[in-house]
Amino acid sequence: MGMTAYGDWIRDFEAARDARAVRGDPDWETGVELHPAIRRSVQRFQVGEDGDGAELITEAEAAGDAEYASAVRMFVAEERNHARLLALLLASGGAPVIASHWSDRVFVTLRRALGLRLELLVLMIAEVVALRYYRALRDGAGDALTREVAGRILSDEERHVPFHCDRLRRGLRPLPPPVRVLVTSGWRAALAVASSVVAVDHGPALRRLGVGRFRFVREVVRSSGPIAATMR
Repeated sequence: MGMTAYGDWIRDFEAARDARAVRGDPDWETGVELHPAIRRSVQRFQVGEDGDGAELITEAEAAGDAEYASAVRMFVAEERNHARLLALLLASGGAPVIASHWSDRVFVTLRRALGLRLELLVLMIAEVVALRYYRALRDGAGDALTREVAGRILSDEERHVPFHCDRLRRGLRPLPPPVRVLVTSGWRAALAVASSVVAVDHGPALRRLGVGRFRFVREVVRSSGPIAATMR
């Protein structure tokens, strides 16, 4: 990626959008029997994906890089599509979406309070937790429809994390190296706390998916090392 251009990221997002259009939606008609623990878990993640992203877009535009702002709008569109897929998955299982969940309110409040760099650090916590969660859902769900939806979302998230990482690396570059180490160490500590909260909140579903609470937290924390190094 060039030092200032986000053209490669825009092309990535456009290619993914075109591939989605060609592929179309999963076959919702097959219906799905969602285990109550997994249903509750998916409802909570659906709320998290369903933010409007307006604040992030505003801050990206204020940063003065039109290409970056354009890439952020495409990122937000993908997150909204995740919310739509999860809502339709729930509907296939005869379950409603929920209006809100306390964990999502905490994330949103923190993100909005902090300006673009810190907003992205908080967002990256949610994205890295989501990577492990959707992998568990894809690999552990008992039905093809849930596995397909989780797999589609996971492939997007695997692009989102490097995209935000790239922006954070640029954003942290002006800081002295010891400060960068402090910021990324703080980020890893916050991620460990957040993943523990998610593991407790989604424990019954994680067990059902074959990933215990401790393993979930351990693997999220382990995955954060290379990401933090890239940010630095």
